[in-house]
Amino acid sequence: MNQRRSFLKSSVVLASALSVPAFARAAQTTKVEPVERTLRLYNTHTGESLRSIFWAEGQFVPDALKDINKLLRDHRSNTIAEIDPQLLMLLDRVSGKFGGSDVLHVISGYRSPETNRKLAAASGGVARHSMHLDGKAIDIRLPGRDLAQLHKAALAARGGGVGYYPKSQFVHMDTGRVRTW
Repeated sequence: MNQRRSFLKSSVVLASALSVPAFARAAQTTKVEPVERTLRLYNTHTGESLRSIFWAEGQFVPDALKDINKLLRDHRSNTIAEIDPQLLMLLDRVSGKFGGSDVLHVISGYRSPETNRKLAAASGGVARHSMHLDGKAIDIRLPGRDLAQLHKAALAARGGGVGYYPKSQFVHMDTGRVRTW
């Protein structure tokens, strides 16, 4: 009987020891949501910048969204519109691929219908029904980072449309259907 107890105790200890790596691997693959999400933005046309915690404790921060809306306004007409919060989450995911501490340079955020018409008339590269009109698109660059790497990170996020404009030095991202150009 003592041999049997000794065998059972040894078996339990061995089984426990062997299962620790499995538990450790499971813990490593469990994705932990961040407590806060922060964006660092610089508007290349107005010179304004901000560092904003736009999401905390599982929800968007209303005052931060207002500040972001203002920074991403149509600088030509000074028109402010609501930016799609999912676009901000997409920016956060892409920025996170680079460590999350870089400042995203914004070339274009929201565009008023009048501004979009003028830009479309002047350039063949501006969509007449641009998602910028709905606050669902942004054109960005990351100074000091390879634009091709930013493009690759935006594609990997699979959050919507991604346009690559190496001659103009920016990447377009939107929250529409997944597509590329």
